[in-house]
Amino acid sequence: MTETTVQSVVIGCRRNPSESEQAFRARLDELVGLCEAAGGQVVEAFVQVRRSVDAGLYLGSGKVAEMAQWIAEREVDVVVFDGELSPGQVRNLEAQLGCRVIDRTQLILDIFALRARSREGRLQVEIAQLQYLLPRLTGRGVEMSRLGGGIGTRGPGETKLETDRRRIRQRIDHLRAALKQIHTYRATQRSKRAKSVPVVALVGYTNAGKSTLLQRWTADKGTKPAMQGQDRLFDTLQPVARKVRCGPTADIVLLDTVGFVQDLPHLLVEAFRATLEEVLAADLIVHVVDGATPLQQRMSATYNVLQEIHALDKPVITFFNKMDLALTPPPPDMRAVLSLHGSAATGLNMDALYAAVERQLGLDRVELVVRGPTSSVLSVEFAKLGAVVDVRPVDDAHIEATVAVERRSARNVLQWMVADRGFDVAWKEGLPPS
Repeated sequence: MTETTVQSVVIGCRRNPSESEQAFRARLDELVGLCEAAGGQVVEAFVQVRRSVDAGLYLGSGKVAEMAQWIAEREVDVVVFDGELSPGQVRNLEAQLGCRVIDRTQLILDIFALRARSREGRLQVEIAQLQYLLPRLTGRGVEMSRLGGGIGTRGPGETKLETDRRRIRQRIDHLRAALKQIHTYRATQRSKRAKSVPVVALVGYTNAGKSTLLQRWTADKGTKPAMQGQDRLFDTLQPVARKVRCGPTADIVLLDTVGFVQDLPHLLVEAFRATLEEVLAADLIVHVVDGATPLQQRMSATYNVLQEIHALDKPVITFFNKMDLALTPPPPDMRAVLSLHGSAATGLNMDALYAAVERQLGLDRVELVVRGPTSSVLSVEFAKLGAVVDVRPVDDAHIEATVAVERRSARNVLQWMVADRGFDVAWKEGLPPS
């Protein structure tokens, strides 16, 4: 049986005079992409420029009448507004347009519900949906409860409305309790992981290529390749962790996280807070940016969410992805410790990203030249420090070894060799640890 395509119309309202035409069109194109991600087919896009929204119809009455005539002549299933609508505006618009009306927040909730696969994801999405629904319980119950004051005005409609609200609140409490158990388990796993290996969180705008980057990284450095990412919005809702090799001897955990969009609904940030807060346990953030799209709004959207979850104290490396599709290289991200350009799909400049992450985590290789008295067990002790590159005699009484160690452990190695064993040590390659 063939699935019926949902015919959709999108509405963009340009209210900010300082917003450029390119930025507004990018926002409208994103709304079209969100509709397609939810299974809709966009057949038309309407735009109105006005300084403020209409309290009753969001748009002006003339524009709504124009749209109503256009929709009446075609089979339109849903109209999607690029903004948040009040319950009254939804009722008024549906009455005049003669079809279902939703706003951007509800559209994103629908996509999250479509993508959620794990129990945790489904719980988070349902909490967000119920929180969205709670202030929008409207109908005869509200009308009856507002007929007037005094005896006889509080009819069964209000009772039904309050009953519905109470049931929704009880359901939210139940879901949060179930989610808390999952989060407790996740926190335990996170604390164990933190003691063993460093964590690198991949964050960024939705469809920037985080999952593709994870797949490339694990294919190059890991033992368990990640699944190939798909070219669609919100492809990943749950954190995906993979261990990869980093530096001469160390491992790190790569963490792929949920993507962001402009004005990500606050109730979604709240519902997914425990998932997003996986970033707080990371030692380093790799900010993945689609270098072939308008950058400023999308980068700001990511940093806004990172600020909301208090994760901006982490060092950030910005990786401008999809540079094989970009016309010009983007300028450096001034909020990051380093900016790199490349492509996870083609492998362009991936080695530079790996090396930058190793150095930022102190997992890059530092070579020390160690001199000590000749001993049959001395080279064995050198091997305990790291990878022995070379051992050679200096004279009858001394030998010299070149030992490669991780930068993060170099100070401890230096302490052991100089203070405890009395060896002479010199730096051969790389800077001393800071």
